Amino acid sequence: MEDLTPLRRIRSFVRREGRMTPAQRRALDELWPHFGLTCQGTLLDFPALFGNTHPVFLEIGFGMGNSLAQMAKSQPQHNFLGIEVHRPGVGTLLNRLQEEQLPNVRVMDSDAVDIVHTCIGPRTLAGVLIFFPDPWMKKRHHKRRLVQAPLIAALCDRLQPGGIIHLATDWEDYAQHMLAVMEQVPGVRNRAGANLYSVRPEYRPITKYETRGQRLGHGVWDLIYERT
Repeated sequence: MEDLTPLRRIRSFVRREGRMTPAQRRALDELWPHFGLTCQGTLLDFPALFGNTHPVFLEIGFGMGNSLAQMAKSQPQHNFLGIEVHRPGVGTLLNRLQEEQLPNVRVMDSDAVDIVHTCIGPRTLAGVLIFFPDPWMKKRHHKRRLVQAPLIAALCDRLQPGGIIHLATDWEDYAQHMLAVMEQVPGVRNRAGANLYSVRPEYRPITKYETRGQRLGHGVWDLIYERT
């Protein structure tokens, strides 16, 4: 097994709690014990956590949780682990999980890089989903982008054979960056063909970011790679 020590300390996010509604605060207080997980430095036991052996998909940066909730509802045969550091978004998702009775989701609110390296074992994931991460548009901030070779390599190590990494962005420069990173990763293949983008699959909901991007005249780029 590889060394699980985190490979980098440059954060891809800045914590901004923002204003939380009473409903979000109540969800964090009352529903976190049911749906929330804390990384204790030991590997997560997914069959024990979910009570079944269904495939597990990891979404990094689920925002307000709309896409994650939609996928969990439409795919009850799959389990989902969502990571998000924006706590109002976490509270919103927790409320939705209770309201829609979605038992196949668990939530974490820590740095995804730390979680991947310390809490997720090799070949335990059926897929990794990173939809519309912060593009960090200024060139001097590109080092903060989440999609970087060390993290992608670690994520690929956590994928089962046939598992996927699915990335999506509405910033062309970031799409090119993602493509360049992914094309250099050993042990995965681009489902669309070398150096090509994929058509959005039906399982990925159209997000508000996608709608916003289209309204502003942006394109949307999906990249889907499969562990061979």
